[in-house]
Amino acid sequence: MIAPDNKDWTWVLQQPCAECGFDASTCDAATVPELIRRNAITWRGLVADGTIRPGRPNDHTWSTLEYLCHVRDVYRRFDGRVALMLSEDDPLFPNWDQDASAVDDAYETQAAAKVIDDLTAAAEWFATRLEGLTAGDWDCPGRRSDGANFTVASIARYMMHDPIHHIWDVTGQRL
Repeated sequence: MIAPDNKDWTWVLQQPCAECGFDASTCDAATVPELIRRNAITWRGLVADGTIRPGRPNDHTWSTLEYLCHVRDVYRRFDGRVALMLSEDDPLFPNWDQDASAVDDAYETQAAAKVIDDLTAAAEWFATRLEGLTAGDWDCPGRRSDGANFTVASIARYMMHDPIHHIWDVTGQRL
């Protein structure tokens, strides 16, 4: 089991990520749907060129297949969080142990071709939800159990760092 990542990544809302280069602080939330779609295309290309495969490179790093599964689940999870923010007043999000999901959902045994199709569908669903928001919807609040507070706009920008950062994790290249 990989040691859990206990970092508070909300700092990406205030400054660029030194590793992947994404700057959520300058990202207009209205552009996130297009970023989501482009990210899904990039992941599809990584599946097509054979970059995505099982097998962890060491005992503390996910395999490229596990990253792919995780990004699929990020799109699903954050779509659910936004749906909650739109339907409830300041909801508390259920906790998500990402490393436990990798083990419990057997990421390493999933077929990359199926995962990329599911990732693409989840990305499109989430992008379409965000495109359908009204001006007031972007301000709806929600929070995590650790006390981090978000609006729909800030959670969309925060979320976008994750799939972009994982492209960097897998390829070592900034987009």
